[in-house]
Amino acid sequence: MIIESIELKNYRNYDELHMGFHPGTNILYGNNAQGKTNILEAIYVCCTTKSHRGSKDREMIHFNQDESHIKLTIRKNDVPYRIDMHLKKNKTKGVAINGIPIRKASELFGIVNVVFFSPEDLNLIKNGPAERRKFIDLELCQLNKLYVHSLVSYNRILMQRNKLLKDLFFHPEYEETLDVWDMQLVQYGKEIIRFREEFISQLNDMIIDIHRKLTGGKENLRIVYDPNASAEALEENLKRSRAQDVKQKTTLVGPHRDDIGFYLGDIDIRRFGSQGQQRTAALSLKLAEIELVKKLVRDYPVLLLDDVLSELDGERQNHLLEAITHIQTMITCTGLEDFVNNRFQIDKLFRVVQGTVFNEN
Repeated sequence: MIIESIELKNYRNYDELHMGFHPGTNILYGNNAQGKTNILEAIYVCCTTKSHRGSKDREMIHFNQDESHIKLTIRKNDVPYRIDMHLKKNKTKGVAINGIPIRKASELFGIVNVVFFSPEDLNLIKNGPAERRKFIDLELCQLNKLYVHSLVSYNRILMQRNKLLKDLFFHPEYEETLDVWDMQLVQYGKEIIRFREEFISQLNDMIIDIHRKLTGGKENLRIVYDPNASAEALEENLKRSRAQDVKQKTTLVGPHRDDIGFYLGDIDIRRFGSQGQQRTAALSLKLAEIELVKKLVRDYPVLLLDDVLSELDGERQNHLLEAITHIQTMITCTGLEDFVNNRFQIDKLFRVVQGTVFNEN
């Protein structure tokens, strides 16, 4: 799968932009705060409907404008696709594939798979569990439409259940209706847990050899799915927690509280690993993500590297650059030293200055 071009209108700091990409390595360089990351974000939004930053639609629209447009042209198995995304300040975004509007975001997933890698991802291991759940959700939503349905349904029911828990303070007679929400929460929660179990198992198969190579055979990394409750125990645990849920006015049991463990032998590196070990594990996780996408969809994803190389030492840079030689990659950086030093092939070079992009080759 290849992204051929992108067009932006009133997106972030871009009035209008049209860029054509090379199937190999595309470098966007320039000073900070010029708009490099905005281009990668627009690609990611167009492929997943969500910003990797967690930004709302209205935050991505150019200042003093009410709407923004992104157009992405893609080629997959020699079949062309065009994705049009229409962001609106006060309405739901509109999405069309080849000119035909879609009603559900899940219809978009799978056309093109993207892996986003930013400096923040290097802290994935040491950050809180919410970041690791976000990692699982962003990748699984691209790979599995059934997961999207289960996750959206679960989150909707969770929100309604939490609202009811808050309302019980004023209307305790409503407590009986919790049974209705609990039944649905268990149904979709079990599906989420099983999808996550399978995903982490598949990822674990990939990450062992990758991490061993990154550490010169010195370390064996394994990742462990750490569910708040197993699929079998979810219903019983939810019942047992009800009194506490009512007291705290929130749902304390379910996959919205899951985590992932990272272990070197028996050592939990989330708690006891050095920063170097945590960063190497995060890099291994991203490289494993690429390999898993290739295995499941029989094609490499498009890789979006946002100023990551400057955060890695020379050895880790080399491992990353070696791993992406056969992948279409969009890389942002402030200078070209990393690529000159590593004698890296640059297929297309762009300089970004204050929302204007100059093609330099």
